[in-house]
Amino acid sequence: MQLRYAMTGLVVALALAGCQRTAYDYSSNAGAGPAPLTAQPVPSVQGGQLPPPTGSSQFPAAPTTTAPMPGAQPGAMAANALDITKESMVGSWRVNGSCDMFLTLTNLGSGSRGGTRGCVGELTAMGSWEVAGKQVLLKDRSGNQLGSVYKTADNRFEGQTSTGQSISLSR
Repeated sequence: MQLRYAMTGLVVALALAGCQRTAYDYSSNAGAGPAPLTAQPVPSVQGGQLPPPTGSSQFPAAPTTTAPMPGAQPGAMAANALDITKESMVGSWRVNGSCDMFLTLTNLGSGSRGGTRGCVGELTAMGSWEVAGKQVLLKDRSGNQLGSVYKTADNRFEGQTSTGQSISLSR
């Protein structure tokens, strides 16, 4: 038994003998420190007066009205259009079979956030959307109406842009 205690004591003594203080001793090299860095050249700074802001207001113009598109026949389309809920519109839609439209419920102005990927023309500026009656209004980032679509079948919408370009949404 005593041999076991002697071995344990020897192991502890060797372990403690291998330890040393690793903290920095500030008193031994008080004057020696890292060498100072050399200064880098800095270009001169110029000052002057800024030009006055252009435009009469710091805010963008108010969105135009969301009346039905000119050239569209909202009465005829709306009469045959199916009911729409905002929640049923959320998600990814294929536009004219060539690009994608994404609709979310995140608030953006009076509507909800939306956008397109791979589209050309007016739809590249789409930033929001909202449901108004039996139609879905597509708007730009300033709130101006870009187009509208009506539900014609399950997962199918038809409409047009403000310039008369046909829009077809499907999934």
